Amino acid sequence: MLLGRLHRAHQIPLITSRRWQSTTTPSTPDFDALKTTLLQRKLPILYDKLYPEQAHKLNRSLQSYFPDSWIPHWPGRTLRVEAARPSPLPLGYHLIYFNPALPASVLLPDGTDPNQSPGPPFVRRMWAGGHLKINTRLSRKLNLDGRKYACVEGIRDVSVKGALGEEKIFVGIERRFVNVQKVKALKGVEGGDDEIRDAVWAADAWADADAEGSGKTDLDLVSFVERRNIVFMRERTEEELAVVREKGAAPAVEKMLKPQHPPTFTHTLTPTATLLFRYSALTFNAHAIHLDPSYCRDVEGHRNLLVHGPLSFTLLSLLLQNHIKSKSNLMIESIEYRNLAPLYCDEPLKLCGREKGENTYDLWAETPEGGIAVKATARVFDRNKE
Repeated sequence: MLLGRLHRAHQIPLITSRRWQSTTTPSTPDFDALKTTLLQRKLPILYDKLYPEQAHKLNRSLQSYFPDSWIPHWPGRTLRVEAARPSPLPLGYHLIYFNPALPASVLLPDGTDPNQSPGPPFVRRMWAGGHLKINTRLSRKLNLDGRKYACVEGIRDVSVKGALGEEKIFVGIERRFVNVQKVKALKGVEGGDDEIRDAVWAADAWADADAEGSGKTDLDLVSFVERRNIVFMRERTEEELAVVREKGAAPAVEKMLKPQHPPTFTHTLTPTATLLFRYSALTFNAHAIHLDPSYCRDVEGHRNLLVHGPLSFTLLSLLLQNHIKSKSNLMIESIEYRNLAPLYCDEPLKLCGREKGENTYDLWAETPEGGIAVKATARVFDRNKE
């Protein structure tokens, strides 16, 4: 079973652009050139030492919103690194590690990372969804053992959608997670950036993950592969903002996707500004849509702070993990998700799940009106049958 069953803090960060020029008239970029530039952009490798303190802080941040039994705990609730029996990094917790620590002076005006941005006029950014595939055959996962791990990331694909003047740029970012010492030992390399990238970065990870013996990369080195789909949009004109403020930035209730089947397990919580601030801090994310209510209203046209896309993924992962934990033989293999509508601070959101078929679950997050804001499909496998 291959990874197909799976499927900067860097000393010299790449900074592509910083400040935006406001525009009120649509321009027509050379999209072919833009795609080529983005696909050729080499993103710095992100390194992190996986100590449990960061995960403990996320536990504390979530503790007020879930039953205590749902929150991952370690033997003795200790923050010491147990070298002999290190705790595995809980599913979804990788998002609070491996984040670039860029100076505030190089961030874009909305607080986001310029390295992933196509640049003006596409100055508004949203998290459209993603995919996580676990390497179920790898005996040593990412563990909270204080060791050095690497996240090798790059822009895998770029697409343009929408009518002239209303285009949206979808940037697909792929990330591969490896134990640096393991790469050095198994590949006989010194562990420099280029050597690590060459050892684990295939021409097409999703295809390679499903192709046994592809030979392009040693997939056994990769603990899991994450895909992030980020959408970039034009700045709203004053006229557009006026319409959005009147009608609201969220889709009309009658236009939202509704569940086709009732859930069999659920949990409802109300995310607060405190939770969003803490998650922003843990992920070193300064995006203003999660922190600044006036920015949300005046620039994006939203009625309140938005719940992070990756946070909604973590919440759904926690829901499923709790549901299957009574079956100790089951393990989550992959989760694919799409963010369809905003989830807002101080508004109840309902996490839902149901078994769709053998080893497959539908997961979703509902707005207070019952519309689907996040839609996901998860696959589990029985480790006793492997």
